[in-house]
Amino acid sequence: MYYYSLNNYLKSTFGEKVYKISLNGGMTCPNRDGKIDIRGCIFCSRGGSGEFSADSCLPVSQQIEQAKQRIRAKSDCQKFIAYFQPFTNTYADVDYLRKLYYEAAMPDEIVALSIATRPDCLSDEVISLLDEINRFKPVWIELGLQTIHKRTAEYIRRGYELGVYDEAVLKLKSIGVNIITHIIIGLPYETKQNILQSVKYAGERSNGIKLQLLHVLKDTDLLTDYNNGVFKTLTLEEYVDVLCDCIEILPPDVVVHRLTGDGDKELLVSPMWSADKKRVLNTINKTFRERDVTQGRLYK
Repeated sequence: MYYYSLNNYLKSTFGEKVYKISLNGGMTCPNRDGKIDIRGCIFCSRGGSGEFSADSCLPVSQQIEQAKQRIRAKSDCQKFIAYFQPFTNTYADVDYLRKLYYEAAMPDEIVALSIATRPDCLSDEVISLLDEINRFKPVWIELGLQTIHKRTAEYIRRGYELGVYDEAVLKLKSIGVNIITHIIIGLPYETKQNILQSVKYAGERSNGIKLQLLHVLKDTDLLTDYNNGVFKTLTLEEYVDVLCDCIEILPPDVVVHRLTGDGDKELLVSPMWSADKKRVLNTINKTFRERDVTQGRLYK
């Protein structure tokens, strides 16, 4: 089963393997500071999905240098993507963002700047700043959509309507930045058809997509519902089956940035099979090959 992997995209774009460096800009989220809510999205950990990122107390340049040293201990990689990951990384004063982004983007070995954010946190001032930086260093904006379905969006406390995502996509396309949309597979109440509808919608509007398995983590409201039997998490076989269907409906030029995702093992409650990343990826690749044989396609 062919898909346009991030690894292939990076090698064809930059000529060699590129590593992502997870940075912490010390920001919060309107779903946590009271602007929308104080509880956060129902699945989000206290670290704002940034358990693997650096210490926000360190300057960005120091965060980058420490990450490079860790990576180069096991690889001779010379090119990196600066990735602002935890919480909402456009949710701050634009002057603060400008200092942060330029510090991350200026080193020659940084080939792109990737920023995880919410569609409702892209003011005209922020868009102008992103346009400014994108003129000398590629900018990727990662939008946490998760689902296109209103009932699910309300359940997970996303805090914005689908039209807000659509408007953000139009703004970002107008300045030519790379748009990557996050979709969660396995959200409570969603059928396979619901998931495929979200993936199709995102794939038609994005340059890239991240397909994320739903993790139930400690200290989240999602865990309360899980313990109360409100929903069950997917089995490995169920996940891979849905994932394959998602890949098949994506436009061929959409870059697949993620096939599953890693939950912090210290926080992970379910599904525990997801902690064995090697097994998960082997199962995905095996199923891809089996589907191609069944459907008479050449595996690439």
